[in-house]
Amino acid sequence: MKLTTNSLLRGFLFGTLVWCHTHANAQKPEPLETPLLEKAYTHFKESQLTERRFGYDKIAPLIESRSTVFEQQVLGKSVEGRPLNALTYGTGPTRVLLWSQMHGDESTATMALFDLFNFLEGSGEDDFAAIRKVLQEKLTIRFIPMVNPDGAERFQRRNALHIDLNRDAIRQSSPEAIILKAARDDFEPEFGFNLHDQNAYYNASGTSNPATISVLAPAYNEAREVNEGREKAMKVIVGMNRVLQEEIPGNVGKYNDTFEPRAFGDNFQKWGTSTILIESGAYPNDPEKQYIRKLNFMIILNALYEIATGIYAELEASAYQAIPDNASRLMDLLIKNVRSEINGYRYVTDIGIRRRVRYQEGIRYEQGEVADWGDLSIYYGYEELYAEGMTVTKGNVCEQETAIADLSREEVLDLLREGYLAIKTSETNKGMVHDLPILIVTGEQLPDLEPSLSNAPNFLLEKDGEYLYAVVNGNLIDLQSPGNKSFKQRVQ
Repeated sequence: MKLTTNSLLRGFLFGTLVWCHTHANAQKPEPLETPLLEKAYTHFKESQLTERRFGYDKIAPLIESRSTVFEQQVLGKSVEGRPLNALTYGTGPTRVLLWSQMHGDESTATMALFDLFNFLEGSGEDDFAAIRKVLQEKLTIRFIPMVNPDGAERFQRRNALHIDLNRDAIRQSSPEAIILKAARDDFEPEFGFNLHDQNAYYNASGTSNPATISVLAPAYNEAREVNEGREKAMKVIVGMNRVLQEEIPGNVGKYNDTFEPRAFGDNFQKWGTSTILIESGAYPNDPEKQYIRKLNFMIILNALYEIATGIYAELEASAYQAIPDNASRLMDLLIKNVRSEINGYRYVTDIGIRRRVRYQEGIRYEQGEVADWGDLSIYYGYEELYAEGMTVTKGNVCEQETAIADLSREEVLDLLREGYLAIKTSETNKGMVHDLPILIVTGEQLPDLEPSLSNAPNFLLEKDGEYLYAVVNGNLIDLQSPGNKSFKQRVQ
């Protein structure tokens, strides 16, 4: 076959284009696979952090023991003199700032950051060396793991001045707020990760699924416009959501983006940092949020990798809008269609109960409250009881003083079946925490056991003269098949 000069030239150009296309494809970074992220978490989880409640003293040695891959500095001190530490990793041109525990009782992401520190210090020859290399070369990452150490010490939201630090971005009444603002101004990050916890009652809108992780690219103005910086944050979140939908499909929500002019996240966005909010919610049977900690590790590592490689830039910001909004429609216990009577008027109602976690001398217990009473047909419960034909009934107090140590669980259940919800004990037991499914009270003042919105959730559910269920401190006890449900409550 005779080849002309033009045909040779066309062949050469075609071959060159094929080579370039193949070579470019070979170099294009691929997203991290979820099993690899899970493997990284399992290998590098920080074993010293196993419970949600911890103070600065717990993390101080974990910071001090870091290797030289991190540059460490103390940015300043809290109201009560505790350090606010920063750890910096990498030498790349893109700067990323992550800050956690601005609210002292929101520690899930803090645990995940220490897992991430272990990952970044890992052996250069393991399965994750290529990830570390790209992070180290492309990013400069600064972590502030505990912004509110005084609040963490008490496991409370606010700092020692009673200030909500996330509403102190403008006035800067607190030293911690001044430090965080200065950290942003000095470092000038292109991306910021604002790491929080949200309560257990958020759900993915239109479903009974808890919003285990909620995300947000905060607004930077009242109009909630989308500029280049906010769009970049949205794209990073789209990459995070890919991982989450593989792990917890249907349990992701989008936080409300109403502009809050006092908040750090909104102002970081306004000041030019593409900001990503992560809110850690609830997941069934995960009271210490260890599974949610794992999710934080996975999506933060994924996000850092996609920023470092530029993968995020290829994603569609429109997919961010498709994430369901957050709602707040969950109850710990939802009792449906139960009969009630007040002042001779009989009616059918729903009762929604929530249980708040409290601590006494480091011991965790729950305190129930009636959150709502009425038509709750748009709500969902972690536990639900359809109480058709049952009547909510007032319980009694057994006034024969009893030593707690002398009570067995079966004796307590027999008392509940007889209509007693509380028993008396000596004053010396006041404040102690116990795990019996009955109220234990001291002193002469007895609890008000009238079922109502304003009283604590302690009542019986009766049908045809028989007590079928007891609700004690917001916990449902099946008196026919009581099982071995355990909970801790405080002697009143």
